[in-house]
Amino acid sequence: MPHTPNVRRLLHRVLTASLGALLAVTASTVPARAGTGQVGDVTEYPLTTPDSYPAGITAGPDRALWVAESGVNRIARVTTAGAVTEYPLPTADSFPQGITQGPGRALWFTEGTGDRIGRITTGGRITEFPLPGPDRFPVGIAVGGDRALWFTEPGTNTIGRMTADGRVTEYPVPTPDSVPYYITAAADGSLWFTELYGGKIGRIALDGRITEYPLADDSAYPSGIAAGPGGVWFAASGLNAVGRIGARGEIRLFPVPVPDYQVYDITRGPDGHMWYAEQSGRIGRIGRNGTVTEYAVPGGADKVPFNITAGPDRNIWFTELVAGAVGRVQARSGRGTGHTTLPAPARHAAPAGHRPPRLTPGLERLLRSHRP
Repeated sequence: MPHTPNVRRLLHRVLTASLGALLAVTASTVPARAGTGQVGDVTEYPLTTPDSYPAGITAGPDRALWVAESGVNRIARVTTAGAVTEYPLPTADSFPQGITQGPGRALWFTEGTGDRIGRITTGGRITEFPLPGPDRFPVGIAVGGDRALWFTEPGTNTIGRMTADGRVTEYPVPTPDSVPYYITAAADGSLWFTELYGGKIGRIALDGRITEYPLADDSAYPSGIAAGPGGVWFAASGLNAVGRIGARGEIRLFPVPVPDYQVYDITRGPDGHMWYAEQSGRIGRIGRNGTVTEYAVPGGADKVPFNITAGPDRNIWFTELVAGAVGRVQARSGRGTGHTTLPAPARHAAPAGHRPPRLTPGLERLLRSHRP
């Protein structure tokens, strides 16, 4: 059903009511749980502010990790040693979510309820660029082959493009109410994105032309997406699988070992494999042929591993949505456990009644209201 202005306003109120905003900049070094140095060992670093609900994470040009703290309206900088610095956003209750390294050696991020794209330098200076109108709710963000910022707008079912000086162009997604979600750049410079409620993978060329590729059905719930060996890889919790799509749209699915339907985000690791986060408390690694290894996050089911990225230290870093922390997974050579090789069927059937993965506070309620 179409997104009505009343629904958008309701979602905006739900989100802003659920988020807090604190206005101090703080820095600290926090305790961590460390492993023994083997591949798959997990180290965790709590963030400074309680109830921060960290979402997007990316490596910066300063060899630190940068995190969108959706619950407290801040962007955090985390060194590989665990020192945390937080920067409050000028727009109150703006709900930062996606973040990426972009033009000008800066970090660029989405502000969902603020309807803005933000830019923060490595020194903490913030600039905000408003979008053309309200109710866009930008979520995912990536840099295209044209060096512009490309981002998803589930509130208006569009893909946005913004130049470094703030000029915005928007392109409607053909499938109504598809909820374009995360986005990534492919080797040819084009952008690929997931349609969380459309059950499709979309490709947008630099001239704005969009092509969509359907998965099993609209309950596939594709979310995270990243370029990798052999094409673009994505997480599909509704299929309990990681998928790969080639340049011509050919899709191959690889099931993950534990049938809990919680695989959420994915990134290319420094070892050339793809790494993914499962909200039920594991970090997985998958090879090009579908060989899967999974590593448990201690108490991870209560922490909700969320977004994931390759770090500047050649390890894997991820956010813990409920725990208010970031985690590091040892990715370099060593001995791992839990190796499982699984078949890769062409298609899966989504389980009856399966719901999408857990989202940041308020966003889950917002999107649920769009379902029939």
